[in-house]
Amino acid sequence: MTGLEIGFLTLAGMMLLVWCGLHVAVALGLTSFVGVWLLKGDLGVATSMLAQGASDSIASHIFGVVPLFVLMGFLVSIADIGKDAFEVANQGLRRLRGGLGIATVAANAVFAAITGISIASAAVFTRVAVPEMLRYGYTPAFATGVVAGSSVLGMLIPPSLLMILYGFLAEVSVGAMFMAGVVPGLLLACTYSIGIMVMARLWPSYVGAPPEGDAAGVTLMGGAEMAAKLLPIVLLIAVVLGGIYAGFFTATDAGAVGAAGALAIALWKRKLDGKKFWQVLTETGHVTVSVSFLIIGASLYTRMLALSGVPQFLVGEISAAGFSPFAFLAIYILLIVILGCFIDSSSILLIVLPLMLPIATGFDMNLIWFGIVTIVAVEIGLLTPPFGLSVFVIKSTLNDSAITLRTIFMGAMPFALIMLLTLILLVIFPKLTLALL
Repeated sequence: MTGLEIGFLTLAGMMLLVWCGLHVAVALGLTSFVGVWLLKGDLGVATSMLAQGASDSIASHIFGVVPLFVLMGFLVSIADIGKDAFEVANQGLRRLRGGLGIATVAANAVFAAITGISIASAAVFTRVAVPEMLRYGYTPAFATGVVAGSSVLGMLIPPSLLMILYGFLAEVSVGAMFMAGVVPGLLLACTYSIGIMVMARLWPSYVGAPPEGDAAGVTLMGGAEMAAKLLPIVLLIAVVLGGIYAGFFTATDAGAVGAAGALAIALWKRKLDGKKFWQVLTETGHVTVSVSFLIIGASLYTRMLALSGVPQFLVGEISAAGFSPFAFLAIYILLIVILGCFIDSSSILLIVLPLMLPIATGFDMNLIWFGIVTIVAVEIGLLTPPFGLSVFVIKSTLNDSAITLRTIFMGAMPFALIMLLTLILLVIFPKLTLALL
């Protein structure tokens, strides 16, 4: 067999293994090992590649950004910062139509700026926001749909675990990815809020909120209480993102500072004891090991593809076919959205990027902008059936048989469409992504 035949065969084998339920990192590593063995005809070379790739992919100190930001996210969740942000936003927006929905989006945007994990956002706000919205007369579809839609802000507003993963795969600055995600993240939050106000006025049967808004029954907080709830959040965001933007420290330094700040907040609020701290450390270790394993698998996969010549072949074929950059981008986004219906976000990046990055580079696309477009497209998959990871997280967190998966998926669809509209704006106007760089 030729190198191209081996490359495409291993690609098909890897997709089949993932489809059958094998962990994506194992599938990547296994097919890459077999592919190099077939390409070189030497088991020793394949074994050496496996060992060297595993070492090189996570040996850099830059990789320390992963456990630090994950630790910060878990500590923030323990400290009830999401609940505090929601309570303040609810009071400020209570008189608007759909005010609780907009408050959920605003609080999720704040929470996203100090967590970076969509699943954590979905779980926290399912407990905090959904019961409140149901109590004030919103429909179950809208209440869960708002949480599902706004949870994706966790991967777009920095710090973001997907941005970190993309930075390693594309070999671009993680700090630059963080800064590039700020404007698109705020844009998505604004389009969500506008969409909620429009739906509350034109589609009341879907929203279900009373026409006069949500002012009745809200226990008002004083200015001092609101400031006490907001101050730790504002300080943490300012230190982490402000430090990166001002050039005071790198993304890894920011992760360390953020984790220390989150720990201080959790202790100050008396939300952290020995048992919870051990749980946070254990969960951080689990996530870090999982991400490390994925990066190792992706590194091996990229090396095998380079040896086979598949990326070079695809670049040549697309150039010969006369595709424009926008035509390539449209096909790429469609592919990602379709994959998002079946596999998780990290797996999509690991499978698709080694093939598509050389093509994007060939079209002279800015890889930072390309990364943000990729992440938004990938995140649409969190809301679409049949996989819809955020939807499943909400369902399992609710533990309410009266609210079905179908209800949550239907509630999330308007927000998936709003995400698609935002994605189109980011494609048409790249400066929205690169404004802070």
